[in-house]
Amino acid sequence: MTRYRLIVAGSVLVDMLGYGLIWPLLPFMVRTWSDEALVVGLFSSLYATMQLLVAPLMGGLSDRIGRRPVILLCLFGSAVAYFGLALADSLWFLAVAIAIGGAAGSSMPVAQAYIADVTTPAERARGLGLLGAAFGLGLIGGSALGGVLSQYGLAMPPLLAAAIALLNALYATIALPESLPPARRRLHPVQPPNLLAPALNALQLPAVRPLLIAIVLLNTAFAGLQSNVALFTLTRFGWGPQQNAVLFVFAGLCAALTQGLLLGRIQPHLGEAGLVSGGLGIMTIAFAAVKLAQLSDWMLFPLAAMVAIGMGLAVPAITSLVSLRAGYSRQGAVLGGMQALVSFALVVGPLSFGLIFDTLGPDAPYLAGSALLAGAWLLTTLAVARSSLSGAHRLFRPVEDSEAQL
Repeated sequence: MTRYRLIVAGSVLVDMLGYGLIWPLLPFMVRTWSDEALVVGLFSSLYATMQLLVAPLMGGLSDRIGRRPVILLCLFGSAVAYFGLALADSLWFLAVAIAIGGAAGSSMPVAQAYIADVTTPAERARGLGLLGAAFGLGLIGGSALGGVLSQYGLAMPPLLAAAIALLNALYATIALPESLPPARRRLHPVQPPNLLAPALNALQLPAVRPLLIAIVLLNTAFAGLQSNVALFTLTRFGWGPQQNAVLFVFAGLCAALTQGLLLGRIQPHLGEAGLVSGGLGIMTIAFAAVKLAQLSDWMLFPLAAMVAIGMGLAVPAITSLVSLRAGYSRQGAVLGGMQALVSFALVVGPLSFGLIFDTLGPDAPYLAGSALLAGAWLLTTLAVARSSLSGAHRLFRPVEDSEAQL
């Protein structure tokens, strides 16, 4: 079973390797036909939208027909998408390739389900952690490879990503068995998910509402940054794909070190509330200070480190707070609603940052992002203060009643 877990983790690694290879280069691909930041934002939002729509369907389909065919479909789909990116000769061709890539990149829920099928409860956390490690390693390694290969042309990184995805798909076809026996499969047809219901239901709970709104603001700002930063560095400093790849790798390493080393060391001292407040505060300052980077491009690296560290501290802590306040009986539903809200933020962020970039200038998106992050910080701070004034500190305790008021 260990070998099968590694194969599934490898599929996630390959998918994220391809994502890391392509994503820092996407603004430069788009600029072949359009100079508008909004167009780049539209393409980033298209990818996120396809994942938002397709991921629940993939998960449901795997419950009906098994995990293996869905994983293989996603792997072969990724290969097709990357070949399409390499061959794209128009914005429409590029849009189709990105849409296929977003749909094919929706395999994480199926990979998680496969791991759950082949592990015992005691082994499950370790198996899912392997997927998380593959996710991060793929992003960092892909960004590095993309930067190196881009000097030979923008078509080279997607061609390598396509070849890797195709080889992985062929290997999985031979070596990966089915994990879900027919007796455990769901027989009823897969229904299109109601994407709004989980988010709206979660927002109806007063105990978690301010935290969920803060998560939306945080992810909107971060998604806008991811899609927009290459255009900013190109406009301000004339950076190309290689320099941007170095920045992406640096930020990825800072995020990995934060979650792998720093988080566990300071959490016992600060608690979830301190981590959220500190992480959001660091990110707010970093976004607001982007204008200072005009003095020298090297200043982008400490700012990128601040964003990565802040994100690495705030996201796990605020997720933990939401889980604690959801109540034992509704924890899964609330976390599902939270993920839906995050997905919507990943659609809105690139669009809004692109529009602001085009209309107000390169610095404006980061000032807007700083305002969003300051709002997230204020919401969580007020929630903590309100809970503390109640004398019960309920915000940080698991509660039986998911309708508990803050």
